[in-house]
Amino acid sequence: MLIFRTLLVAIFSYLAIYTAIVGMNHGWSLFPIFFGDMAAMTWPGQFNTDFMGFLILSASWLAWRNGFTPLAWALAVCGFFGGIMFLAPYLFIMSYKCEGNVSKLLLGSGRV
Repeated sequence: MLIFRTLLVAIFSYLAIYTAIVGMNHGWSLFPIFFGDMAAMTWPGQFNTDFMGFLILSASWLAWRNGFTPLAWALAVCGFFGGIMFLAPYLFIMSYKCEGNVSKLLLGSGRV
């Protein structure tokens, strides 16, 4: 679990710094660029479409893991729009709440 938690911190930290640099250099209007690449049918658009599939799976898992409650739907929205910047801290915190039990982490405490 220590390696997993370290990986989550490393991914979050690197992406936070990378995002700050890109935002400062190119502005914060991600959506027109993201969807513009998709509409252009280019390789960046293909990557964005693939990535959006992962965001949908992440959001679906968050909603399911938390029992489709209103909080679960709020977490799903955060997961979809926040990506790894949301999911890494969520998994990090939940890994402690689940006391390192991977089954509880992945399935939620009500399913184990």
